[in-house]
Parts: sequence; structure tokens; C-alpha cells
Amino acid sequence: MLMPQQWTSDEKAALAKLLGTYSVEVTSRDTRSLDDVIRILPQGTEVFVANLPNESADVLIDAAARLRAAGLSPVPHLVARNIASRRDLEHVLEGLSRKAGVQRALIVGGDRDQPAGELDAALQIIESGLLEKNGIRHIAIACYPEGHPRISDEVLRAALKTKIAAAERAGLDVLLVSQFAFDPAPIIDFASSLRKDGIEAPLRVGVAGPADRMKLIRYAIRCGVGASLRVLRERGELARNVLSGETPDDLLGQVALAQMGDPSLGIAGVHFFTFGDPARSARWAEEQTRRLEHDPEPKADFRMRSCG
Repeated sequence: MLMPQQWTSDEKAALAKLLGTYSVEVTSRDTRSLDDVIRILPQGTEVFVANLPNESADVLIDAAARLRAAGLSPVPHLVARNIASRRDLEHVLEGLSRKAGVQRALIVGGDRDQPAGELDAALQIIESGLLEKNGIRHIAIACYPEGHPRISDEVLRAALKTKIAAAERAGLDVLLVSQFAFDPAPIIDFASSLRKDGIEAPLRVGVAGPADRMKLIRYAIRCGVGASLRVLRERGELARNVLSGETPDDLLGQVALAQMGDPSLGIAGVHFFTFGDPARSARWAEEQTRRLEHDPEPKADFRMRSCG
């Protein structure tokens, strides 16, 4: 689709609305990144907090507590295969609730081959009853617009429906957070397919924040971001921009316009995968938000361009 050479006020408002809700991620033991996001992000911004395998749950709890004390909203990752037992799950949830006031958590199964204990699926956490017992009424669930390298699309969709149904039975509000992509088409198509399949949960679009080129490629290959990598190979200008560490403006512009044209897509905000440098994503998002709010016309380097 060919984009206009000059934005209309509606187009500018569409992108401003998309960036009006964004989240970034940090790892719980990365104190430098925690300091950075605390310094840069506006009050209330959601910060997803990853807890790595074999890392103490107390590290996750302490990181979430630091973010909450700074006025940010921590969203801890609860990874089923990293949790040895139901008792350990209850310990981490109780700590997250009491020390960090956590209200939303990202629930995932995890990629490690051998689970740490009796838990091996996100569904077990959702159905445990421990989330709502500890004051968590909102959960995020991962989804994959370009598929998963080890799981078929049919299995992914069935599992997603099962998790959403279990969350609804437990009275939990669901937010879908997509794997990052470099091409808007799979994201838009995925959102449309969700709605046609009767899935109404809002979708927060995953994008790759500014990152080192080789690190970005490694993550993309590992995560199965195949179609997007093909787009990068075919579109030299976009590849140079994305792989040089710039957030893909084209992607966000196209997604924003798609949502404006079809509100039923239910696309609600952006999630930045930060690859160890959340400060760069946070600064970028804040700069673009200010630009959209205050500049009478977008700068040439932030204008939505042709997607071919």
C-alpha cells in the first residue's frame, strides 16, 4: 500500500494513539537497565520483567518492587518451566503482590527442554487459582503472528483459545502480546484472524527496539521471525534502518493506519523487545510521542513511507 507523502491529521493521530500505550522489558538482574527505565519512563508505564532460568524468584520480586517504588508498573514474567513447584509459584506471587503491588503478569510456558519441576505450561499457572488469590486480575499471554519455530499454527491457536477460556473462568482480564516482527502484514493479518476466530482480547504489537545488528538477527532466527527476515532481505532501505539499530517506523505507521481503518482489529499499543538496552527503546518512544504531540508536521525521517 502506498502511503501519502504528507500525513493528514487523522494519520498522525493514529500513530500517536498507537504509541500512547507502550511497554518495554528488562531482565530482573540488570540493575543498570532498571536504573535507566526508572530515569526515563513516565509514571505508570508498564515494564515487563524477565526472570531467567535458575535465577532466584527473590531477584524478580526485588526488581518489581524497585519499579513500583519509582512509580512504574511492573509486569513480571511467570515462566512455568522455570518454577519448580506450586509452592514456589505461590511464594513468588505472594512476594510480587506484597512487595510490588503487581496487578498484571506475563504468563508463558518457557522454552527450556527440561522443566525445573512439576509445571511445564502456562495453562497450569492460569488454572492454579494463585493469580487471583494474590491480587493479579490481569494477565498477558504471548502470541506469534509469524508462527513458532517448534509449534504448528493449529496447535498455537488451540492453546491460545484454551488459555483465554481458562482466564475468563478465573475472572482474569487478558492482553495478547505478539512476538516481534519487521513486516506489518503478518501482524495485521494475525489480528484480523484473531477476530474472525472469535478472540476479542486486545493485541499489543511486539516490535524490535533499537539493538545491535547481529544480536537482533540472532534473536529473530531463534524466535522464528522468518517472513520478516525475508522482507528485510527484499527491502534494502528498511533492512539498513532496522539493522542499524532504528525502530522500524514503517511497521508502526502501517499498523496504526490499519487499526484506524478497521478498529475491530483491536490493536492496542506497542511492546518493545529491548535486547538488553531498554533505555534506547524508552528514549525513542518518548521522542516520537513528543514529536507527534507538538510538531505541526512530522519530520521527513519519521514519515510513513511505501510498504511496496
